[in-house]
Amino acid sequence: MIKIERPLGVIEITDEYFSQLIGNVVPACYGVVGMSNSNTKQGIRSFLYKGRDFIDRGVTVHSDGEGLIVDLHIVVTYGVNITEVVKSIVNKVGYTVQQATDLKVKNVNVHVDSMI
Repeated sequence: MIKIERPLGVIEITDEYFSQLIGNVVPACYGVVGMSNSNTKQGIRSFLYKGRDFIDRGVTVHSDGEGLIVDLHIVVTYGVNITEVVKSIVNKVGYTVQQATDLKVKNVNVHVDSMI
């Protein structure tokens, strides 16, 4: 839970909101084929609900007080420049979160789990 204090009150934003926001953006980036499970909870959920695709798959978000830290697990297209794909993702995630919530993204850690 992220708390933002404003003159008119306190705004609370859940980590799930950020996961869904980022989960909508990353698969649309160039070179990204899909997302892979980032933790055990997502793995079990995918196993139990085979055939369903979850929007927050491969996304983990938490705050350290200075900003958001985003961990992404992606699957990329074979033959693309991975460095450029990662740069694109980092820029897109930072911009999207900044526009939606006016919060700073401190780190975006992109893990390329496989290539197709």
